[in-house]
Amino acid sequence: MRRVAVIGAGAAGSMAAIFAASAGAQTLLLERTTDGGRKILISGGGRCNVLPVRVDESRFVTDSSPNILRKMVRSWPLQEQIGFFEGELGIPLVEEKESGKLFPASHRARDVRDGLLALAVQRGVSLLTNTVVTGFAPFAAGWRIHREGAPPLEAGAVIVATGGLSVPNTGSDGLGLKVVERLGHTVHPTYAALTPITAEPAPFAKLAGVSLPVTLTTRAGERTATATGGFLFTHHGYSGPVVLDVSHVAVRSRAEKASPARILVRWTRLGEKEWESALRPQGSRTVAGALRAELPDRLARALLDMTSVDPARVLSDLRRDERLRVIETLVRGVLPWTGDEGYKKAEVTGGGVSLSEIDPRTMESRKHPGLFLCGEVLDAFGPIGGYNFLWAWATGRAAGLGAAHKTELG
Repeated sequence: MRRVAVIGAGAAGSMAAIFAASAGAQTLLLERTTDGGRKILISGGGRCNVLPVRVDESRFVTDSSPNILRKMVRSWPLQEQIGFFEGELGIPLVEEKESGKLFPASHRARDVRDGLLALAVQRGVSLLTNTVVTGFAPFAAGWRIHREGAPPLEAGAVIVATGGLSVPNTGSDGLGLKVVERLGHTVHPTYAALTPITAEPAPFAKLAGVSLPVTLTTRAGERTATATGGFLFTHHGYSGPVVLDVSHVAVRSRAEKASPARILVRWTRLGEKEWESALRPQGSRTVAGALRAELPDRLARALLDMTSVDPARVLSDLRRDERLRVIETLVRGVLPWTGDEGYKKAEVTGGGVSLSEIDPRTMESRKHPGLFLCGEVLDAFGPIGGYNFLWAWATGRAAGLGAAHKTELG
């Protein structure tokens, strides 16, 4: 039996270790922190949105081949993943209908993290915590993994599950990306994804804490992203699932020093025709009254301030150009922004290792036999709502099985 070393005990790494050991490999799981899986613990507000209820593959973002991405996602279909969590892991999942997410029935992220690591150990994985990997390189008999303050480890195959650069205080430091780039892999430029957007000065700071469902569209050159969902005003800008889901277009426009992305908001479910009807004269109804029927009062007043239309104006007194100005703000309002919260608050890292250099069936490097990559180091991420866990579980499983098979053959 030859050895598989998995670097990183997060979502992808723990799953890789489980499947490598289950397939018969002697498996080491190396983790730099005292426990591992810290992003699992903070996900979903501490509840861990394990998976989405449904998968729309077109919602993944990559600069690599979408076709290769689809093959990786389909390597472990959603229903089979659900079966694993409920059957093998013994964690029943419940659907949150309004968000389309699956959570553990206990609503405790710790149950997911602890369950994965416990199953890994049960399957024979040796978990080495407080183990800081400083590098890894091929040698004649396989791979040598260098550790801080300890002798190197040798393995027939190495699985890189080191994550990206997001939420650095959980242990993500980008080591895997740096090392595989030095080994000759193409690493597409990385950027903070699924991160809040800021505005300095914040034009809506007085609305901090107000939330509502909206549709956002962000455009920068040929890149565009549209999402509908929860929107939250913050003291420094905007957050909520819908903001995070389109933030990558804004972040990249800044990073590339291109023209800043344009963020447009449809503040309600109503379109132009519906607002035309809602703003028709109705007795003594005011403009503010019409907007308050669909929007929080303070937001309605703030939006009318932007249009220079007096909230107390009676609808019958509105000129056509004023009505059109109000409708334009409500349906295609420009959201002022100046920056983002970066990796500190980013849920994931965009960019990463080009998918074309990875075998989608096994996750093995096409450049280095015995090197496998999974999870956030790869050039792909999905929207809020369990997509990025689905990606971690699928690619981690494939890497674990691929590495075990490789060492078996070796």
